[in-house]
Amino acid sequence: MRLLTGSSSSSSFVFSPVSVVAFGPTVVLAEGYDAKRAVSWVHAWTITDGVITHVKEYFNTSVTVKRFATVTDDSPAANCQSVWQSKVCGGDDSVPGLVLAL
Repeated sequence: MRLLTGSSSSSSFVFSPVSVVAFGPTVVLAEGYDAKRAVSWVHAWTITDGVITHVKEYFNTSVTVKRFATVTDDSPAANCQSVWQSKVCGGDDSVPGLVLAL
């Protein structure tokens, strides 16, 4: 965290989520920000049998979650649906973005 935010080891950074959302039984996202430092963060947790088995952490990155479905002959355009978008601290649109696929 100190490397990503540039904070010294004596300063504290509090992870206070402003939203938590689940996508089925396997993926949970927690999002928060520190307005004082202009830092936004998103944690993506993978859960297996009720235990967090994988954590990814993103700082100052716009995260979009898309659900991919099998394409069928009767609904070829319905294979990629955006289901969640993070909110970046301060409304800064110049941060890098990524897509998480479900």
